[in-house]
Amino acid sequence: MEQVDAIVVGAGVVGLAIGRALSQTLKSVLILDKNVSFGEETSSRNSEVIHAGLYYPTGSLKAQLCVRGKHLLYKYCTERSVSHQRIGKLIVATNESELTDLKGLKQQASINGVDDLVWLDKVKVNAQYPLIQAVAGLYSPSTGIIDVHDLMLALLGDVETNNGMFVGRSKVVSISRENNGFNVIIDSQGELLEVKSQYVVNASGLHSTAVANSIENFPTEHIPLLYYCRGHYFSYQGKSPFKELVYPVPSAHGLGIHASIDMGGQLKFGPDTQYIDGIDYSVDPQLKEKFAMAIKRYFPSLDKDRLQPAYSGIRPKLQAENEGFKDFVIQGKEIHGFDGLVNLYGIDSPGLTSSLAIGEYVRERLLPSD
Repeated sequence: MEQVDAIVVGAGVVGLAIGRALSQTLKSVLILDKNVSFGEETSSRNSEVIHAGLYYPTGSLKAQLCVRGKHLLYKYCTERSVSHQRIGKLIVATNESELTDLKGLKQQASINGVDDLVWLDKVKVNAQYPLIQAVAGLYSPSTGIIDVHDLMLALLGDVETNNGMFVGRSKVVSISRENNGFNVIIDSQGELLEVKSQYVVNASGLHSTAVANSIENFPTEHIPLLYYCRGHYFSYQGKSPFKELVYPVPSAHGLGIHASIDMGGQLKFGPDTQYIDGIDYSVDPQLKEKFAMAIKRYFPSLDKDRLQPAYSGIRPKLQAENEGFKDFVIQGKEIHGFDGLVNLYGIDSPGLTSSLAIGEYVRERLLPSD
């Protein structure tokens, strides 16, 4: 039987960040993913935005880990030459009824420790952003963009430097407790393998509840319902009319169909929100009308013909379609009673921004402090 110090199930950006954090202390860390390579699901199908930490309720894990993660991520990107840019973001109120929400957003950001926001009245918005229609705006200079694949390569490089390992095409079949650890049965390319590990971290995103259900005698009352929420993206052909990100005032259902720019300069709009029953990454071209209507609220000169279906991503959400905010859930022994096990559920936005901070957080809960 193979034996390692820790197994991380899921090789998205969060799983890789956790693997990196654990490999800085432990001698042998194994990261598994059922897909051929790392980051093939949620991590490679998002807006690639480094969030500032404006939106999240006071004291929530999302607020704490996003703000902490932002600082860690910018520092890490600089040290490891990961492609990124502190591009800035403008959040706009398109009518008077949204002004109260925009002011509340500024106040919440300050509570969360984000104190660099700049309020722009209608005159200033019109002067600085002539293509944008808004009665007021909130500018966030610490919002950025990142090449997520570049980041994941760097994280995996750190894991491997620390003698850790990533293995793809490896699906967890079952996990059972044994003395001082776990026995993990893995289907690796059709072959069943048995690996013993002192620690197990379930960071499998869309499959986190399925992995939790594979843990023998695990208390199912601590496994939440998980919902698949698909978000579509449309690219905008030609040169981008914006130099920064542009977001509407967020709603209860998400951050809205916003304008983001990738490291190659491509402008894209999205995501919307569509709850679905299974994993399906298709993009219906007929969504163009819906997108155009939403975008024209803040970008009235949009040329609809330049909108093209691009891609979609699926977010693992803990809130049902008509429910309000749900925080990240990161469960350790104090919740479920299994020593050496951490389950992560509902790591949607701002999971990318929070990834390094989540790695720290999980390590602190698993390993005794020095």
